Amino acid sequence: MSGIINFLSYLENEKQYSNHTISAYQNDLKEFDHFLNTNFNKVTLIDVDYFQVRAWIAELSQQDLKHKSINRKLSSLKTFYKFLLKTGQVKASPMQKLKSLKTPQSLSTPFSIQEVENVINSLESKDFLTSRQSLIIELLYATGMRRAELISLQTRDVNLTKQQLKVTGKRNKQRIVPLYDKICKRIKVYLQFKQKEGFRHSSLLVTAQDKPLYPSLVYNVVNDVFKKFSSKSKTSPHILRHTFATHLLNQGSDLNAIKELLGHESLSSTEVYTHNSIEQLKQSYYKNHPRESN
Repeated sequence: MSGIINFLSYLENEKQYSNHTISAYQNDLKEFDHFLNTNFNKVTLIDVDYFQVRAWIAELSQQDLKHKSINRKLSSLKTFYKFLLKTGQVKASPMQKLKSLKTPQSLSTPFSIQEVENVINSLESKDFLTSRQSLIIELLYATGMRRAELISLQTRDVNLTKQQLKVTGKRNKQRIVPLYDKICKRIKVYLQFKQKEGFRHSSLLVTAQDKPLYPSLVYNVVNDVFKKFSSKSKTSPHILRHTFATHLLNQGSDLNAIKELLGHESLSSTEVYTHNSIEQLKQSYYKNHPRESN
C-alpha cells in the first residue's frame, strides 16, 4: 500500500491534481487491490500482469458498469503503473498492450435559453440560503465553470470593480472570466447575507455551518431547480457548463474564446460543443433555403 501512498502524494504535489481527482484514483486502486486479494493468491499491485487486469475488466463488465466508467478506472491504473515505471518499482507496465473499451459517442442535451431564463426568473434572494442557491445556479451558467472550480472559489477571487472572476481549474491553472452586471448584483446581495450571518470562511460559497460547499450539495441545488422547468433526463451542473458553451457558440462567439473561458487545454475538447450548433444550422437551412422550402 506504500506504493499507493507515494503515488497519491505525487499526484498532489507534482501533478497538482484536485482532491476530488486524487480521491477517485485512490478508490480505483483500492478496488483493484481488493480484486487481486480476493481472486489471486499473494498477487500484489507490483506483481500484476496483463491477464489479471483483463480479468478485472471482465468482472466490472459483469457488474453492468458502463464502458466509460471502466475506462476511467483503467486510466487510473495506467497512470499508476506509469509512475511505478518512472520510479523503478516495476520493469514493465501490465497496461502497455491494453486498449480502452469502445464507448458510444454521446453528447448531453443542453438546456434551452427559455429553460434557463425560466429558472433564473424563478430564483429568489430573500435570505442567505436562497441567495446562495441563486448564485450557484447563475454563476455556473454565467461562467461555464466546473463544479469543483465553483467549490474552490475564494471570496478574494471576485473583483466586482473590474467585473471579473479568477477561476482555478485543473492542475491549479488559473483563468480570468468576465462577469455581467446581473451576476455582479447577485454576488453583492449574497455577500451581504453572508456577512449578516457572521460567516468568515475564505470560500466564496459556504454551507449554513460556514464550511466550504461539497459536490453533492451543488448537484442537488442545480438538479432540484431545473427538474421543475425542464423535462431533460440530465439536469446536472455539468449540463449548465455544456449549456454555457452551446449558447455562446449559437450566438456567434469564437470557438477559441469559448476554449479560454472553459479552461480547456486543447481546442478539440471545445469542438465537441459544435455538434448542437451544427444541428441548429441544419434546421435553419432546411427551413429557409429556397430549394428546400419549395
